[in-house]
Amino acid sequence: MTTFPILDNHMHLNPAGRCLDAVREFAHAGGTHLVLVSLPPWSLGININAPDDYRRVFDKVLNIAKRAQEAEKVTVFVILGVHPAELTKYYGRLGIERSIEIMKGGLEIAREYVVGGKAIGLKSGRPHYEVEPRIWDASNDIMRFGFEQARDAGCAIQLHTESATEEGISQIAGIARSVGLAPEKVIKHFSPPLVNLCEKHGIFPSVLASEKAIEAALSEGTRFMMETDYIDDLDRPGSVLGPKTIPRRTKQIVEKCGEDVFWKIHKENPEKVYGIEINI
Repeated sequence: MTTFPILDNHMHLNPAGRCLDAVREFAHAGGTHLVLVSLPPWSLGININAPDDYRRVFDKVLNIAKRAQEAEKVTVFVILGVHPAELTKYYGRLGIERSIEIMKGGLEIAREYVVGGKAIGLKSGRPHYEVEPRIWDASNDIMRFGFEQARDAGCAIQLHTESATEEGISQIAGIARSVGLAPEKVIKHFSPPLVNLCEKHGIFPSVLASEKAIEAALSEGTRFMMETDYIDDLDRPGSVLGPKTIPRRTKQIVEKCGEDVFWKIHKENPEKVYGIEINI
């Protein structure tokens, strides 16, 4: 039996995927808490034509969270927002200005859910692939707007972005500061183990929980969280890491490092970043 909390900081669940079976695997391996991040609308079979369409996405994610928590007694926290790939998917059909307007509207609605206590944070970012300059500029505009919403809600925001470099991390931290959002409330999803670099600029890394990455992160300290980015897609069963990964990885490293580092990673860090309580 797990004597300390084990949290996956970025997991997706899809009713069309393994969904509760994945949660069951996580829990039976020793997982106690997970951060459920909203999928892109098309992954849930929802078309977006107006900001209010995001309510269908968010309500579906909240329903999944409720079912998961009831089924396996894990604690499920929810992150809601927009995915940067949405802009490249929408603008050909809706035009770039309307697409920006819709995505910003989605972030405003996500902020409402946070303020209402239904979610603990927002999701935004910019493309991790090459795009034309106007799409890059529009993506930064949407991300900045997401920072403003997080500031107003007093919450954290997870970012899906390009691969982490010092230039990119510094730039993102600067955008956050420019709107009055503490960089410590900005979480780099799918982060490499650049713990010291992120700390230098204030960004909080959520490190993908491969064995080498976690050992590398621990060599720099404990200022990070762990994630699988499990995508719950039956057509891509190996993507990204499985739901049992973090409980297994944690228990494996505890044998070498002891429990104290994981009380920090799985409890103190998320409590500080999200303003939540992690109990077991």
